[in-house]
This record gives sequence, C-alpha cells and structure tokens, in this order.
Amino acid sequence: MAAMKKRVYQILNVSQRRGDLSWWVDVFLISLISLNVLAIILESVASLWAEYKACFLAFEAFSVAVFSLEYLLRVWSANENPAFEKPIGGNLRYMLTPLAIIDLLAVLPFYLPLLGVDLRIVRMMRIFRLLRLFKINRYTRALTAINKVLKEKREELFISMTFTFFLLLLASTLMYYAEHEAQPEAFSSIPHTMWWGIATLTTVGYGDVYPITNAGRVLGGIIAVIGIGLFALPTGILASGFSEEIGKKEEAAHRHTCPHCNKELP
Repeated sequence: MAAMKKRVYQILNVSQRRGDLSWWVDVFLISLISLNVLAIILESVASLWAEYKACFLAFEAFSVAVFSLEYLLRVWSANENPAFEKPIGGNLRYMLTPLAIIDLLAVLPFYLPLLGVDLRIVRMMRIFRLLRLFKINRYTRALTAINKVLKEKREELFISMTFTFFLLLLASTLMYYAEHEAQPEAFSSIPHTMWWGIATLTTVGYGDVYPITNAGRVLGGIIAVIGIGLFALPTGILASGFSEEIGKKEEAAHRHTCPHCNKELP
C-alpha cells in the first residue's frame, strides 16, 4: 500500500521528464481543463446549448468524475510530501492548501443538487467551474512565476491597495457633499458615489455619472490626475518583481555547478 501511495504521488506530481507516465497525465489534465473552460464558454450560446445539451452534460459528468478521482488521490497520497507526512493530520492540512481548495470548488457545484441544496445557489456557484483553469498553475512555469512574484510583493501590493481604497473613500465622500444637492439621484449616497470614484480614479470615465457644480468639477479634475499616478503603483511593483525574478533565473542559468555534487564552482 505504501509503495502504491508513493507511485500515485509521483504520477500526480508535475513531471520532470518528458514522455513518462506522469508527463502524459499532466498533458491529459491540462487538455481536460482547457476543454472544460471552452465548454463553459460555448454553453452560454443558447443555440449550441439547445442542440448539444446532452453532449455538454455528458462531458461535464466525465470531467467531474476525473477531477473528483484526482482530488481524492491527491489527498490520499499527500503524506508522501514531507510537509504533510503525518497521517490524517497531514491529509487534512493538505485539504486546506489553496490548490486543494480550488480542486474541491471546481467539482462542488456538480454535487450540490445531490445533497438537496437550493438550485439557485447551485446556479450561482457554477462560476467555480472556472477555477479549473487555475488548476493549470501546477503545470506552467509562467503561472508559477506569477504566483511567486505576487507572494514576494504581497506587502507592497497590500499597502498600495490600502492607500487606493482610502483615497477612493475620501474622493467619494468629498464628491458626495459637493454634488448631492445638485444631483440627489446620481450622488444619492457615499457608497453610490463610489461608482463615480472608481471610474474616475482608474481614468476609465464612463460618463454615466459626472459632476456639474464648479466645486465638483475642480475636485473631479484633481482626483482624475491623482488616479493616473496612483494606479501606476501596483504596475510598477509587479514590473519590479518580474524583473527581479527574470534576473534570478538568468543568474541561475549562468551559474556553474559541479556535474557530480551539484555544488557551485568558483
């Protein structure tokens, strides 16, 4: 049983060698995930859904069966990972990891009707099927790099987003008091005014809501100018993170190591 668990863990892990069984499993799962996302898109076309409903439902049932089996096998073989080696406790801790939660949410909407859950909730939760796309994160270096950059820059991103939220709140509050009397419907409350604040700070400017008083126009102009620089902050942070990550990879590629012990050579 221990040998079988180890073999299952090796097969489900991302392959390091092209052409082996683990590699083919990776290719199969990536293809199935991609086809699932395509199916979700095509299902929204009424004519296609009416004509091929049975095919869509059969493919969904097949996909759920495969993903459910994959999830159960990953939980069962998680003890082969040193981080989750303790039986039961390690399996439970693995189930709380982000990728394991994504695996579960990707199949959960299919099973909810079987448990007697309100179908309105099921329809709302079917959006979780799109999470299957994020399962590809296991197999692509590009998404792995993005995930790494987001983790390394999470503090800077959190600070910039917090500052952005405070500015949005301040701008919406000031604009509410400047425009409420002149436009009680368009600027009926501070939360309602936040729609204008988001459109202005992001420099999108839909034009459905705009100030008409002199004070409101001056305030709107100032906020629009500030928004140009403000939303460049996260972009700069991410650009810096990707630059550092690419630099690390290039440095590692040019580093000379001993072919026998894999230690760095002087």
